[in-house]
Amino acid sequence: MKLRYPITIEAGDDHTAFGVVIPDLPGCFSAGDTMDEAMENSVEAIAAWIETTLDNGGRIPGPGDIGVHAGNPEFAGWTWAIVEVDGALLDDTTERVNISVPKRVLARIDRYAAAHGTSRSGFLVNAALERIIQG
Repeated sequence: MKLRYPITIEAGDDHTAFGVVIPDLPGCFSAGDTMDEAMENSVEAIAAWIETTLDNGGRIPGPGDIGVHAGNPEFAGWTWAIVEVDGALLDDTTERVNISVPKRVLARIDRYAAAHGTSRSGFLVNAALERIIQG
């Protein structure tokens, strides 16, 4: 499934920089040195916005109607486009995976998880997300 978000693009005064706003995602914006780069960067910005919002327990608004957004006087004279992002960003379906872990490490994971009232899977998911968020 693909999510198709409307974006609006404002060209800088010398047309060497382009700013992008994603109206459906408050505070989500991007930029690029060319129109194509601005559009590509907006896809990355949308993905990062969605991931951060979900990590913080927020709700993700669906894409709105580009015609409604285009009528907003705040964006008068801006260029409109649609970008696609992978809908898997919103998929919280559990998937079984097979990983290889040394037995001694697995035993430590299991002891830690049990001591903290979680499962092996829950611990590994939370640890991975924590590391990803920290960078």
